[in-house]
Amino acid sequence: MMAILVPLAAMALVFGIVYLMKKENLAMIEKGMNPKIQRPAPYTSLKYGLLLTGGGIGLLLAYLTDVAVPAINGEENSSIYFALIAIFGGMGLIASYRIEKKEVLDKGVE
Repeated sequence: MMAILVPLAAMALVFGIVYLMKKENLAMIEKGMNPKIQRPAPYTSLKYGLLLTGGGIGLLLAYLTDVAVPAINGEENSSIYFALIAIFGGMGLIASYRIEKKEVLDKGVE
């Protein structure tokens, strides 16, 4: 049963992505925009930088917690790595959003 569902899900995913991209391109053409021209993303490096910094801090704290706290019932504390990387990576993205929002509002006021 799984041998059939996995390829079907993969094909449905590819079909959905292609369908949505075509639909977006058609909507842009209807509005008179050129879908080939990419819009600039001025804060991309800030976003990735804060995401990776947050992930690194989360990884460091997970390691320190793993070393400091003994394993419970002989089980490893591996889930803490994923949790802290996700939490601090998300905090980095939130910080990026706030910085971008502040810059946009400051430019709008002037």
